[in-house]
Amino acid sequence: MTEYLQSLPDGWTIYIWLIAAAFILIAACYFIWWAAKNEQFDEDIKYVVFDENDKRNMSPEEFAKSVEVNKRQEARRAELQSQKKD
Repeated sequence: MTEYLQSLPDGWTIYIWLIAAAFILIAACYFIWWAAKNEQFDEDIKYVVFDENDKRNMSPEEFAKSVEVNKRQEARRAELQSQKKD
């Protein structure tokens, strides 16, 4: 194997690097597409961790947003679970 690699002309390794870079770019594009398709870029996800016990630590606007986001997330969860059962 070593003899074969040494018999190749100079500059062949750049093609391996180009193929590796193309694979990485294609994989990155695929995973970004997958994340967008599966609702992974939701800016309101930070509100899901809050509950009634956090009301006194939050402004009324933030708490209302938290409640609204939790309701929306639970509705989406129920929708996805019902789709899996079908």
